[in-house]
Amino acid sequence: MALEELGIEALTPMVVQLGFGGVTGAAVGYAVKKLLKLVVIFIGIFFLGLIYLEYAGFIEIHYAKFTEAFNQMIERIMGGGLTLPNIVSTNLPAVGGFAAGFLLGFKKG
Repeated sequence: MALEELGIEALTPMVVQLGFGGVTGAAVGYAVKKLLKLVVIFIGIFFLGLIYLEYAGFIEIHYAKFTEAFNQMIERIMGGGLTLPNIVSTNLPAVGGFAAGFLLGFKKG
């Protein structure tokens, strides 16, 4: 099927989805990168504080329990119900535009 046969009416919704998805993806990607930087800084400060408190003798850290809890959290996150084929097959133009915009926004952030 050639583009001339489709007509502008058939292409308009796809172009709108690509554009909206791209703009939304760029904004989300930029914000996610900025938030991740803040989260990493706060986590680092938190762990430095814990290490100092343990060094000063105020607390005792059980590293085996900490490692076990961290591994359980990672397993829960990785075992989520969202799979890439389900997301992509639902609305391909919007997802494609969003993904491209997200990567661009994440890179610029």
